[in-house]
Amino acid sequence: MQSTKETVLELARQKGILRARDLVGQNLSRVTLSRLVSEGHLIQLSRGLYSLPDRVVTQQDNLAEVAIKYPNSVFCLLTALQIHGLTTQSPHQVWLAIDVKARLPRMDYPPLKVVRFSREALKAGAEGVMIDGVVSVLVTSIEKTIVDCFKYRNKIGLDIAIEALQEAWHSKRMSMDRIWEYATICRVSNVMRPYLESLNG
Repeated sequence: MQSTKETVLELARQKGILRARDLVGQNLSRVTLSRLVSEGHLIQLSRGLYSLPDRVVTQQDNLAEVAIKYPNSVFCLLTALQIHGLTTQSPHQVWLAIDVKARLPRMDYPPLKVVRFSREALKAGAEGVMIDGVVSVLVTSIEKTIVDCFKYRNKIGLDIAIEALQEAWHSKRMSMDRIWEYATICRVSNVMRPYLESLNG
């Protein structure tokens, strides 16, 4: 029969990133985590998050940590563009959408850039994407991301919004119907109209 330590390490292997609360569901003591960290079998990523020391860290590793800690948030804007491969830029902050009434997320690292969406805008176009093959995160769809970029053009720059729109259009990765649907929800139809009409020109 496996010892408690072996069970926790096996759990860490399966999940990639282990939450302290994962142990509660397995009736395991959280004290084991501290022991495994002090013995060098686990490393603490941030408060309540652990992984094996030899785990391969990817560029999207930080996103997995954020998603685990704040499961009701949605990756948006520049971070969503990066996930969808619609920008050559690598944002210095993780862009996160939360409900207007949600508590502000706080993390020492990575730095977060938080945008508050209405409940309807937060749910619209949010889709699950696997990161590291282990963690499912919520990210705005390609169409919703483009619409958000136009809505928050003063924060991120209109040039980035136009570039994302043109890239998605030319690579045939977007639905014009969905773009209009989200543009209506986010109230940017009039702003986007000339840019959308120019695509067909």
